[in-house]
Amino acid sequence: MRRVAITGMGAICALGPTASTTWQAMREGRSGISPIANISSDLLNVKIAAEVHGFDPDAHFEHKRLPLLDRVSQFALVAAREAVAQSGLDFRSDNRGERTACIIGSGIGGESTHNEQSRRFYGDKNPRVHPLSIVRVMANAPACHVGIEFGLTGPAFAVVSACASANHAMAQALDMVRSGKVDFAVTGGSEACITEPIMKAWEAMRVTADDTCRPFCKQRRGMVLGEGAGIFVLEEYEHARRRGATILAEFAGSGMTADAGDMVFPSEVTIARAMHNALTDAGLTTGDIDYINAHGTGTPANDPTESKAIRQVFGAHADKLTVSSTKSMHGHALGAAGAIELIAVIGALQNGVIPPTANFIDADPECDLDYVPNVAREKPVRAALSNSFAFGGLNAVVALKRV
Repeated sequence: MRRVAITGMGAICALGPTASTTWQAMREGRSGISPIANISSDLLNVKIAAEVHGFDPDAHFEHKRLPLLDRVSQFALVAAREAVAQSGLDFRSDNRGERTACIIGSGIGGESTHNEQSRRFYGDKNPRVHPLSIVRVMANAPACHVGIEFGLTGPAFAVVSACASANHAMAQALDMVRSGKVDFAVTGGSEACITEPIMKAWEAMRVTADDTCRPFCKQRRGMVLGEGAGIFVLEEYEHARRRGATILAEFAGSGMTADAGDMVFPSEVTIARAMHNALTDAGLTTGDIDYINAHGTGTPANDPTESKAIRQVFGAHADKLTVSSTKSMHGHALGAAGAIELIAVIGALQNGVIPPTANFIDADPECDLDYVPNVAREKPVRAALSNSFAFGGLNAVVALKRV
């Protein structure tokens, strides 16, 4: 099977409008969690989120195009433009578009449109809804719009698996490039889920924090919802070398499992097996891994379960690992989470800097690993894992290697 290189990355999230500003905030331990500003919080008990502030769609898109674009597609396009520009690839030349997959995950899809049109129909009693509501709200819209923008006529689809969507999407893209079905892929995740109904729904589950996100910390009170997108360009490794591209990292492997048990309570056994499968697929041993970007939501159940699963897989080497959750800074962006977190992994591989777990106060005895509390740490990273776990018991782990 062919090796796969990452040659472009782009992002927009609460930490900044680009991948570079996102990484800089991560390494500084700077949090993007703040009081809600973009929606009304009058009916909300939880009044914090990791929002994208100051985003003006008119600055990015022609006015005639905006009626087609939900906020989730806008985020995906902004991140994709950055990633494609960094890759230096023109997908419309040499029939590259025909050999390119576009696979973008989203847990919810066009929630802004869904919310607006539902309010119009039920609240205002207006029988007329926006004529483009369907194409705005569908979860595959981000992938379609990115494909249209760059002329990608190979396989294009969405992966919808809640909080594992981005990692599942990127794993599919990896396999397609590695197997030779395509030569390139544009992949990642996008989410724009901060609306009043979604916030209330998460409140109702009693898993959201009202102060901030403190993964693996004794004082953790739950997750904080976030939004944004992360998009990457993958290509066959030798092709990237021949054309002199800057290779950001090698996408080495992935592992995926399902708990087939409880819809909300995670399973240590299948989480561990997903990490083991990723190592095997990447041809790595436990001793090769220096960093794990944890799922680390800050909920009572997730954090100790993930910690135990890491110990189960890595044994004595677990004490040498650095583990951090960047959700403490950019929030939990659901279907985009894994893609935003891959920025942290690439940054660690390239710079030898482990982004911290922010907002950390006291260690929880049930979470007994090195979580890099509050301050980034310099450490060479040869290879890393990034974990994403979803309601329904869906687990997706990706493995990257330093070039």
